[in-house]
Amino acid sequence: MPKVKVGDINIYYEIHGEGYPLVMIMGLSANKDWWHPYLIEQFSKNFKTVIFDNRGAGRTDKPKIEYSIKMFADDTIGLMDALGIKKAHILGVSMGGMIAQEIALSYPERINKLVLVSTSCGGPKSVPVPPETLKLMLSRGEMTEEERMRITVELLYPEEYRKNNQEIIEEAFRRLMIAPIPIDAYMRQLTAASKFDSFESLPKIKAPTIVLTGKRDVLLPWENSKILAERIPGAKLVTFEESGHGMISQNAEEFAQAVIEFLKS
Repeated sequence: MPKVKVGDINIYYEIHGEGYPLVMIMGLSANKDWWHPYLIEQFSKNFKTVIFDNRGAGRTDKPKIEYSIKMFADDTIGLMDALGIKKAHILGVSMGGMIAQEIALSYPERINKLVLVSTSCGGPKSVPVPPETLKLMLSRGEMTEEERMRITVELLYPEEYRKNNQEIIEEAFRRLMIAPIPIDAYMRQLTAASKFDSFESLPKIKAPTIVLTGKRDVLLPWENSKILAERIPGAKLVTFEESGHGMISQNAEEFAQAVIEFLKS
């Protein structure tokens, strides 16, 4: 299992393929197992694809300190340094999209193109997590690991999709259960994401940007992506009408195609 020392933690990472670097950042509670295999297959045909477990998640260290989105961004840049990557395309999903925004703002010289997926600028100008969703997220401490992951699957995919694609849903559930996040680390990540606010800084992002979202997202409503695309100069918005927060799996083929076309253009 490849790990590298970055600052105060050891980060678990994998590299797939060759070519120009694409660094992919997962979201709240997630780890590298949450990437749909099809995406890794397609991206690795075109790019040196770097995936890793964020601080607190998966196989990476979980220090019992306060986390912040800036800290996650520093971790990512530290990983790039350790791997000898001077500049890369950066793709971030959900909380990973917040980390990607922070990288674009704090380390503009390290980023080529920016891919923001199912994410938000945070803060009072964003469209908040719906109350019923937030209640489920905050009640995870009272659940078993399996119950937490079942709830996560429900939040990621619309009900109709789950009913019609039960084998796909079970496979997603199995990936989520490989290395589930401890509840204390989950709360540290959640607190970090809740304090993020890039709204005023978004016009400063210089990297060419694409923003992708599902219109049936019940975690970070799609209007958040509209805000990002309107505030980041020249950003392109792509919406998937029937997708939820798990759009990268639900529409893996269309998502991969849109991202590869953007990064290759």
